[in-house]
Amino acid sequence: MAATTEIPAESTDLEENKPLKLDVDVEKVSTCERKVKVTVARDDIERAFEQAIGDLMPTALLPGFRPGRAPRRLVSSRFKSELKDQVRSKLLTDAMSQVTEDQKLAPISEPDLDLEAVILPDEGPMTFEFAIEVRPEFDLPKWKGLSIERPSREITDADVDEALAGILRDRSRLVPFSGSPATGDLIVGNLRFLRDGKVLSHAEEVEMVVRPKLSFADAELPGFDALVKKSKAGDTVTATVTVSSEAAVEDLRGKDLSLELEVLEVKKLEPPELTTALLAELGDFESADDLRNAVRRQLENQLEWHRRRQVRQQVSSALTASADWELPPRLLRRQAQRELERAILELRRSGFDDDSIRRYVNELRQSAMASTARALKEHFILERIAEETAVADTAADYEEEIRAIAAQSGESPRRVRASLERRGLMDVLRNQIIERKTIDMVESEAKFTDTPFEFPKPDAEAIDHAACGAVVGEEE
Repeated sequence: MAATTEIPAESTDLEENKPLKLDVDVEKVSTCERKVKVTVARDDIERAFEQAIGDLMPTALLPGFRPGRAPRRLVSSRFKSELKDQVRSKLLTDAMSQVTEDQKLAPISEPDLDLEAVILPDEGPMTFEFAIEVRPEFDLPKWKGLSIERPSREITDADVDEALAGILRDRSRLVPFSGSPATGDLIVGNLRFLRDGKVLSHAEEVEMVVRPKLSFADAELPGFDALVKKSKAGDTVTATVTVSSEAAVEDLRGKDLSLELEVLEVKKLEPPELTTALLAELGDFESADDLRNAVRRQLENQLEWHRRRQVRQQVSSALTASADWELPPRLLRRQAQRELERAILELRRSGFDDDSIRRYVNELRQSAMASTARALKEHFILERIAEETAVADTAADYEEEIRAIAAQSGESPRRVRASLERRGLMDVLRNQIIERKTIDMVESEAKFTDTPFEFPKPDAEAIDHAACGAVVGEEE
């Protein structure tokens, strides 16, 4: 066998970090969508092949040759297919990274690239196309010196009494009742939603507090208390509900559905006495005064949430007034669930109970696209302000947020963090931190006028069920 000369990989003197020679065409499809066509020069393809062969040479195994001793041309021929896949993958990765930087694209999602359609030719350049969603370009609105009305209120003993009654209501004893329900009573019933006689969804043995409205994920029934006020166990009442314009099932948006409610039981709620055992169950309180102080603090947290929400709505309206750019429906659908998750985190942090959270979430779901569009526009603007003013998140910010959520949920901070990480919600928490800190900075530059505030009275009973059978965000 003829002697062979080993060519060390380093002798190829390849410039791994040398920029690619790219021909790039960027088409602006919409405010947030770009279609990009990229052509990679043949010189770059050859250079990538040389680098790949050089990396492979020391470990290449060919019959009749010791590892690293096979001729370069044989290695290239024997591993041609593997080398082509490797080179194609590297060129795509490097080219897309370079395009993003050179074209100053700010991606907000992963590129939409059909890898199977990208061919690495034996001759000539390589061309590929991809679509990408980017942060919109806009002129930053004036954010200093905004005039804002700020809700103000002193928490009174009457507020504490009412909130405490609500807490005790959750511990009330359910007593069967043979008559018709009044507002505040509880009924157990089966729900069926129909369209042209076809059952779209159903829910069995649902517990519902009788209130003026019954709220679902994609519809609302006004006059719920009047509908059931003469019914008894064994009766079936019917009503018509209109599907929200942003329900998950597009064909049913704005359509009327028939609702059948079969009343199984009617129950009265008997509030419990505030005993030592109940005080311990509610939070190891030593006295009724300790419990009342805790309720007062919870109300103060909820007041702060309402204050932040109303202030934020005004800030958002001022900042997005000129944001007339459209957002892609696909982006809105994908982000709708994330917006719900962000809202739930904020509500839990502020000490709202599950019933209040369900009501608020159902309201958001029934206007998911519009509320998500407002939230995203606000997010993009706040993110720009944060970048220009060097607002950043810190480890201490995450610890504070997680500690606040844990304090309200009764779980340990460690378990809360683990749950957030497992569900992929740390980026949601990060956005929440950045947005809150930026809002605080905007507020520090604002002019405030205090206005009276009243806690909203719950007038809707929220049911975690979609009349259409599907919830916005589940299909993503």
